[in-house]
Amino acid sequence: MAEQYGEKTHDATPYRRRKAREEGNVAKSQDLASAVMLLGAVLVVWYLGVAIVKFLFAEAEGCLGAAPAVRADNAWAAQRLMQVTAGAALALGPLLAAMAAIAALGHIGQVGLLFVPKKLAFDGSRIDPLKGAQRIFSVQSLVRLGLGIFKILVVGAVAAISLYHQWDAILGLGERDVRQIALYISDVTFWTTLKIAIALIILALLDFAYQKHKYEQDLKMTTQELKEEMKTTQGDPQVAARRRQVQRQLALQRMGSAIPQADVVVTNPTELAIALKYNINEMEAPVVVAKGSGTVAARIRRLALENDIPVVERKELARILYKQCEVNQQVPVEQYAAVAEVLRYVYELKGKKLPELGEAA
Repeated sequence: MAEQYGEKTHDATPYRRRKAREEGNVAKSQDLASAVMLLGAVLVVWYLGVAIVKFLFAEAEGCLGAAPAVRADNAWAAQRLMQVTAGAALALGPLLAAMAAIAALGHIGQVGLLFVPKKLAFDGSRIDPLKGAQRIFSVQSLVRLGLGIFKILVVGAVAAISLYHQWDAILGLGERDVRQIALYISDVTFWTTLKIAIALIILALLDFAYQKHKYEQDLKMTTQELKEEMKTTQGDPQVAARRRQVQRQLALQRMGSAIPQADVVVTNPTELAIALKYNINEMEAPVVVAKGSGTVAARIRRLALENDIPVVERKELARILYKQCEVNQQVPVEQYAAVAEVLRYVYELKGKKLPELGEAA
């Protein structure tokens, strides 16, 4: 009954999945990409932070502790700007490159390499005020708002708990010198940010699982959609069935005209049947004029009996000929001896002289 009302009860087919991917419709969590980028940034800064701090301290010392410049014209300012830019590039270049790689990994890890030119095209619906208002005040937007508030509460709770455990140390910062205070603040900031990033990763993984489940549900198909897809990819099932029926009829008609011309039918004995014909004046070797298995093999045997064509049981020969030969194809050279034995037997039954198959070979 559910299928009659258009409910989605069928899993998505490979064709539907491929079309959805081509349109950019994939299971993806933006929160997961952001959380991975945050976690990666924390780890990269922890690993490369020494070089950045050294650069900042060197610049501060150069600006505040060095002797005043003798001249401060445009040429001196340009030279100083180039020096600072080069130093910043060397210090921040690896950090920026690592962040770009982590950002790409956060997206590619979810959906793989995906290029959708349609997403770059102009779409007027994206700037339609009415549709924009509908998106803002939709149920999905309210759910996202609720999830956003929940994530803020989680981040705040993690940060508060982390700092609460450092409360005594924070109160005692007044007894330390500037260097110790700076080192302590950087250490607390790093570990607090790392805990927040891990919490966001956990939430993002849950969001990705939900997005994956929602994606699978959205891709499900109704019975009507499944039928329409079959018509698109395979043609109308009724037309295809009619086409197969016509092809079977034509094959049976060709078989009905080919079997009476055969010299012998080799069987397996009930599973396979291969009809052979050999005319020394017209053929270099025996030719398979019909073959089949199951019901087709039974029909070949019946036609052979109706037309007084000898039926000879040769299990191994029938299996090889059925596997290696197509209709209107000569038998393989390595089977000449076995076929000659069968033909010799048939010709002896008919009281005829066997053609020189060996010489023809």
